Amino acid sequence: MSVRILAIDTALDHCAACVTADDAEAPLSAETLPMARGHAESLLPLIERVIARVEGGFAAIDRVAVTVGPGSYTGLRVGLSAARAIGLSTGKPVVGVGTLSALLAPLLAETFEGTIAAAIDARHGAVYVQALGHGEGLAPAHLAVEEAAERLGRGPVVLTGSGAPILATALAERGVTTRVAGVGGPDIAAVASLGLVADPAQALARPLYLRGPDARPQDHARIARR
Repeated sequence: MSVRILAIDTALDHCAACVTADDAEAPLSAETLPMARGHAESLLPLIERVIARVEGGFAAIDRVAVTVGPGSYTGLRVGLSAARAIGLSTGKPVVGVGTLSALLAPLLAETFEGTIAAAIDARHGAVYVQALGHGEGLAPAHLAVEEAAERLGRGPVVLTGSGAPILATALAERGVTTRVAGVGGPDIAAVASLGLVADPAQALARPLYLRGPDARPQDHARIARR
């Protein structure tokens, strides 16, 4: 009997959901809306539309997957809250999927000698990056662009994600052969595929933060301890 999963992604500049099964070649139902903000207002109606096109509705879902980051703080909270609520109401397990892992997933099907890397623009000359390939690869990290380029090695490198162009430039300056495969967010079908094989005991649905908060208390505003 097939296993069905509802996948949700609000980590970056879109709002997406799909339902797929482990024995299906394509999602049974899917929808993606590009947006920089407004995830809270758009996500639940979008999920309702996706579920309405699936026979059995929520009762036919065996698990829920949601992107956990890195990504927009507000977007992540919206997606995680919705996934947890659906899991609680249906009694189904909820698993977390890394945004960078979901970006990398489609590249794993390619035959390529070198490194594949997913990069999200973290602004201020930095990227969130994860890579697979020669050596031990690179675990998800928040790095300055130049440091990320150094860590990726000699290449060749295939890049994907919003941070791919700036990282490709830094790599090219080092003489590394690069190719940008895409600059958008993760495919919601990739989120579902990773969610289907994730272990609920290990892939927890909680936010993945790779850097500290931007807002910090001002020293002069602190009250001295007594």
